[in-house]
Amino acid sequence: MVTKLKHFNPSAKEMVNDWQVLDASDQILGRLATQVALLLMGKHKPNYVPHMLSGDFVVVINASQIKVTGAKAQQKIYKRYSQYPGTLKEIPYERMQERFPERIIEMAVKGMLPKNKLGRRMLKRLKVYGGLEHPHSAQVIGSDRRESREAAALAKAETAAAAAAVKKATAEKQAATKAAATKAEAEVDAVATEAVEALAKKTPAKKATAKKPAAKKATVKKPAAKKATAKKPAAKKVTAAKKPAAKKIAAKKTTAKKTSAKTSGDSGEK
Repeated sequence: MVTKLKHFNPSAKEMVNDWQVLDASDQILGRLATQVALLLMGKHKPNYVPHMLSGDFVVVINASQIKVTGAKAQQKIYKRYSQYPGTLKEIPYERMQERFPERIIEMAVKGMLPKNKLGRRMLKRLKVYGGLEHPHSAQVIGSDRRESREAAALAKAETAAAAAAVKKATAEKQAATKAAATKAEAEVDAVATEAVEALAKKTPAKKATAKKPAAKKATVKKPAAKKATAKKPAAKKVTAAKKPAAKKIAAKKTTAKKTSAKTSGDSGEK
């Protein structure tokens, strides 16, 4: 039975590129170049992928102190030819080491990298300096502290996860207690309602009979309104009684005038 294995294909975000510093003083050129090429390609990492930039940045210092074995210092010659007639240029190793010691390591490493675009991008990550000083100290310190930062971040994440778990457990306990309390209250309310309903079933007729006399009393109040209406004729009587009195007074006044006139006439006749 054949089993198919999935190929490891990480994303570019998962790739971590560190900075490595190598000292070339009193080291053999070929041995150092193989080590640099290994670091540039990333073959020292477990997540190495040949089609991606999985390697590190490499800083080589003291390139002027590199060494070669045997008679290579006198016999090795660097050739450069532009394909035009008469343009072949030859530079011996000793002269190259005096003028451009960085190019010795760069050309040695270039021959060990892939001959394509990826290889050229890898070669750009190589920084070679003839002396001891280099301007990449900040990057080197950052890559050295990366592991400590990752460990601190992992510890922080673990503590946060533990705190979240504790918080979740407490929240679940509180929810359970609240649910139990609400359930108990609901049970108590149900028992109380059942008791009230039982009492209501036992004494519904008594309450109805007690309410009927109240309705009768309300009907008895109606004659009081009739009495209020009966008061109006009394007012009429008063007005009717007052009018004859005024008439009598006026009649008395007229009779008194008549009698006075008669008396005056009688006196004149006499």
